[in-house]
Amino acid sequence: MAGREGAQEACTRVEARRRIERAFRAVALDILAPVELADLRIAILSGEENQSPVVTITCESIGQLDLGWIETGDAPISWRAAAYAALERTLSRVLPVFAYQDLFEEISRYYWEGETDDAAALEYMIACHGADPEDLDSLSLPSTMNDRRPDWMIRDKAMSVRSLPARLRGIIRRLDHLHRQIDRLDPNDNAWAFHLDTAYEYFPGTEECSPLPPLTLVPVDQFAREVDDVAQHGMEYGFFDLAGICVLPQADKIDRWLSSFQLGVKLLTTAQELIMLDPTILGASHGKS
Repeated sequence: MAGREGAQEACTRVEARRRIERAFRAVALDILAPVELADLRIAILSGEENQSPVVTITCESIGQLDLGWIETGDAPISWRAAAYAALERTLSRVLPVFAYQDLFEEISRYYWEGETDDAAALEYMIACHGADPEDLDSLSLPSTMNDRRPDWMIRDKAMSVRSLPARLRGIIRRLDHLHRQIDRLDPNDNAWAFHLDTAYEYFPGTEECSPLPPLTLVPVDQFAREVDDVAQHGMEYGFFDLAGICVLPQADKIDRWLSSFQLGVKLLTTAQELIMLDPTILGASHGKS
């Protein structure tokens, strides 16, 4: 009889925990609903017997993010470059996404043994791969890769934020403010932070995945070969698609998790607002500068 009562009590605790988890997940999904930039998923993992539960945010999307008018519009280059730079410095805080500098560093290791100037890269390619120094036109070098960037990807082309049209300036400042707020959070309470050791502990086999995120801000049309080269490992073994993993040893951390989660969602929806902006309504004359 006592055994049956104990089993019923255990079942009741398990069912209660499941109800709490379902309610928590429903709240989180409701907060996440406005996000269209990427397909994010929320999961609660109970872990092994001696492990605390964790809440994970993973990204199901893969490939280049849609950059809208920043990539394909005819607004001034200085506006587009400012908007692109804002996405580069803020989005990786809440999304598993790599930018051009990340790609350049990966390619540098892939092709040039980490060298980033032409002379050293060429010396390595001649010494280790038998490259023909007389056939420079066929060789991929750091400068030729950098030269393929569209002007709107180059930070030096960006207008200062304070000089931008008011609406564009306001969106970028909100992005930067939200980024700073998330950066100031305690990593142990931050929905958008994670420790690699925790990821390896709760996701066995993660260490075999590519360290490369599944999303990129790099325009694939301009850098198709480079993106394909660095993404090959991920296509075979999976990408590192975690946007956040937070251990919840106590129930009182849930409110702090939700608060940080809301901040990240605000950053994502602000990024969406920037990408979906119609630059023709900004009230300044269009040019190419």
